[in-house]
Amino acid sequence: MNYQATHTTYLEKKLHGRYITNSHIEPLLDDLKNHFEISVIGQSVLMKPIYQVKIGNGKTKIYMWSQMHGNESTCTKALFDLFNLLKSDDKLANQFKDAFTIMCIPILNPDGAEAYTRVNANEIDLNRDSVNLSQPESRLLRKVFDEFQPDFCFNLHDQRTIFGAGFEPNPATVSFLAPSYNEEREINEVRQKAINVIATINEELQSCIPNQVGRFDDSFNINCIGDMFQSLNVPTILFEAGHYQDDYNREMSRKMIFVSYLTALRCIVNNEFTKQKNNDYLRIPQNNPSFFDFIFKNVKVVIGNVEKIINFAAHYKEVLADDKILFEAEIVEVGELYGHFGHVEYDFEGELFDNQTERMPEIGQRATFLIGAHTKIVNGLIKK
Repeated sequence: MNYQATHTTYLEKKLHGRYITNSHIEPLLDDLKNHFEISVIGQSVLMKPIYQVKIGNGKTKIYMWSQMHGNESTCTKALFDLFNLLKSDDKLANQFKDAFTIMCIPILNPDGAEAYTRVNANEIDLNRDSVNLSQPESRLLRKVFDEFQPDFCFNLHDQRTIFGAGFEPNPATVSFLAPSYNEEREINEVRQKAINVIATINEELQSCIPNQVGRFDDSFNINCIGDMFQSLNVPTILFEAGHYQDDYNREMSRKMIFVSYLTALRCIVNNEFTKQKNNDYLRIPQNNPSFFDFIFKNVKVVIGNVEKIINFAAHYKEVLADDKILFEAEIVEVGELYGHFGHVEYDFEGELFDNQTERMPEIGQRATFLIGAHTKIVNGLIKK
């Protein structure tokens, strides 16, 4: 089945960009009430509703939650694409609804989503709160887990543009992890199921985004929700939506996450997760923080009558303004940048920085400057 074509059919066009909040999903949830069980199951620190979507009546129970980090919205968009499929009479949708009961929290951290922050309103990272359960959102996530008793958990996140898939110049458009359940990072029957599902997803994605799938480091941290649920004997899979070339709004990675959802559910419904795929999983290259958004190479600076050729790099800073995310490029490193790549790279072949002597790129400076007499960089990009 062509899952990319399926995504085109069921794309939720009312969700786009990086800024996704309760106000964006509530009209969609209202429309879904005719198809699924929609409920408010709790409130955030600032008393915003936290919604739950229950789909299907099958024996195998799947627990999914997104935006526990408020500024990580790609998997949320893909969830609503999945909902559009599942409310249809598509053969695959009916198969999934018969086989599964899916319990989904589309936005666990609505306060962080609205403020576009990783943390909640108390400035707590909910993904480091699985032991203390100090926050209402964390307690709610655990309460649903305990009551639902899922067979699989899907932990849905975004990752920064810094990550590549291994040591080649390939961005990690999607990454996965079967979290460890103990300090020794052993593989038991529970973790093995998560590993096998991930390996199956990777096989599908290699036909879509070859060499752009990564694997997260599996160091054990019981404070992380995935490690906690894995230790409680439920196969748990971390999904991380990352960067695709020239796609800062993450619409391509959204599609790849949708493909990943369908592949994972197909794998489970067909019992493919019983096939041991350790070697396939371990061949997925580890995430490597090797990327900058911009690298500027071979730029001349003259300081104290001494000429020097330098390289420097910039990252986009994501800024919320008028309910939109602005990408503001800032210089973050000056040096050789050995082993690093840029999503955009420019080689200036010895032209002078800012067209002036006694001028150097400075950390924290906006990436807007001159190179030589004629090349103007505005927000990281050459102005045409």
